[in-house]
Amino acid sequence: MTDPSQIEGLLRELAPQVLGALVRRHRQFDLCEDAVQEALLAASTQWPADGLPGNPRAWLVTVASRRVVDELRSEHARRRREEVAAAREPADAQVAQAPGEETARPLGASGATALGSRDDEQDDTLTLLFLCCHPALSPASQIALTLRAVGGLTTAEIAQAFLVPEATMAQRISRAKARIKASGGQFAMPPEPRRADALRAVLHVLYLIFNEGYTATSGPDLARAELTSEAIRLTRAVHALTQAAPNRADARVERSGPASAAAAAGAADPMAAGAADPIAARAADPMAGEVAGLLALMLLTDARRPARTDADGNLVRLADQDRSRWNAAYVREGVALLEATLPHAPLGPYQLQAAIAAVHAEAPDAEQTDWPQILALYRLLERVAPNPIVTLNHAVALAMVDGPRAGLTLLDRLADDDRTATHHRLEAVRAHLLELAGDTDAARAAYELAARRTTSLPEQRYLAARAAKLAEPPVQ
Repeated sequence: MTDPSQIEGLLRELAPQVLGALVRRHRQFDLCEDAVQEALLAASTQWPADGLPGNPRAWLVTVASRRVVDELRSEHARRRREEVAAAREPADAQVAQAPGEETARPLGASGATALGSRDDEQDDTLTLLFLCCHPALSPASQIALTLRAVGGLTTAEIAQAFLVPEATMAQRISRAKARIKASGGQFAMPPEPRRADALRAVLHVLYLIFNEGYTATSGPDLARAELTSEAIRLTRAVHALTQAAPNRADARVERSGPASAAAAAGAADPMAAGAADPIAARAADPMAGEVAGLLALMLLTDARRPARTDADGNLVRLADQDRSRWNAAYVREGVALLEATLPHAPLGPYQLQAAIAAVHAEAPDAEQTDWPQILALYRLLERVAPNPIVTLNHAVALAMVDGPRAGLTLLDRLADDDRTATHHRLEAVRAHLLELAGDTDAARAAYELAARRTTSLPEQRYLAARAAKLAEPPVQ
C-alpha cells in the first residue's frame, strides 16, 4: 500500500500539469478543470490500495480526458438534437454565422488535439497561473481559482481555509471561470510587453495566499499552515519555471550570511550624500529576482512559525520567540536565494522584504538585531513600493534606532489614510511604541482598541493580555 501523504503531494504537483495538458488540447477550461478534479479524486482513492501507476501523469491525463470526451459527446448529441429541430424552421429564421467565426478558437471553443500528443508533455503551470490571475478577476477570485486549478485543493478545502461555506466558494470559483471565458481569456503565455505585469499579478496572488496563511485575518487559529505551504510550493514551481536560463558566470557572490545579502541590496543609507542610487543603478529585466525574492521572503518568514505560538496557541511576539525553534533549513535556503539574487537583479519589494527578514534571521536574539540596517532597508522599500503597512513597520524600525517618539511621529502620517485609519495594526503598533515611551495609560487604551478591531481570536487574546498587564500596579 502506498503512503497516502506521498500521494497527496504528488497529486498537488501534477494537478496543474494535467489541467494544462487538457486545456491545451480541448480549450474548455471549465470542463477540463472539473474533469481533472474527478481524476484526482479517483487517484486519491485507487492509488493507496493499488499502488502508483507506471506514469502517474499519463494516468491522470487519460482518466480526465475520458471524462472530457464523454461530456463533449453528450454536448454534441444535444446540439444535434437542436440542429434537427432548427432545420424544421424557415430558413430566413436562422442567423448566419459570421465569417471566420467557425475557425476562431478562443478559450472555451471546441476542438481537440490528439491524445498522447507532444502537448501532453509540456508543463503549463505558469501559463495556467497567468490565466487564473486574469486581470478581469477580483483578488478573492484569483486566489480561489489559483488554489483550485493550480494548487489542486478541493472546493471544500479552500472554503475551510477561508472560513466560508462551501457553496459560497463554489459559486466564487464558478463565476471566476465564467468571467475568464466571457472576457476572452486565452490559454497562452502573455505577449512579451505584458509578461512582466502578468507575472507581477501572479506573485501578488501567491503573496496574498501566504499572508492569509501566516496570519489568518479571522478565526480561532493564528495561522493556516495549509495555505502557507501551498503558497511556498507554488512559488517554488514558478521559480523553477522562470529560472530556465543558465546562471551567468559573473553571478557569483563572494559574501556570505544574511547581513551581507542585505548589504548587497544597498542597505547603507540610501540618502547619504554622494551615494550612488541603488535603485537607478540597476538596469535589467524588472522582474529578474522578484520571483526568487518572494520565495526567499516566504521561507525566511515561515521559518519562524514553530516559535510564533506557545503550547496553548497564544501568540508569541518576535522579540520573545525561542529562535532555536526556527526552521534552520528554511533560513539557509532563503539566505542563499538572496545572496544569488540581490547583487545582480533590480531591486524590488519582495527582495527588500526578504532582506529585512534575513537581518532578523541573522540575529542570535532580539537584543542583537541590526536595527540600523533594517531601518535603511525600510527607507529603500518606501521608495520602491510605498504603502501604509510599510510605513507601520518603518515606524517600528525608526523607534528602535531613534527612539519611540520618532516612530510615533511617523505613525501620525497614517492617521488620515483610509486604508489604515481603522485597522487594528495601526493601534497595535501605536500601543507598542507608547509602551516603549513609558506612556502606560495611552498604551493600554491603544491595545484595547486594537483588540476590539481585530477579527483574529489569537490576536485579540494577545492584545487584551498586553492591555491587562499594563493595568497591573507596578511591582514595589
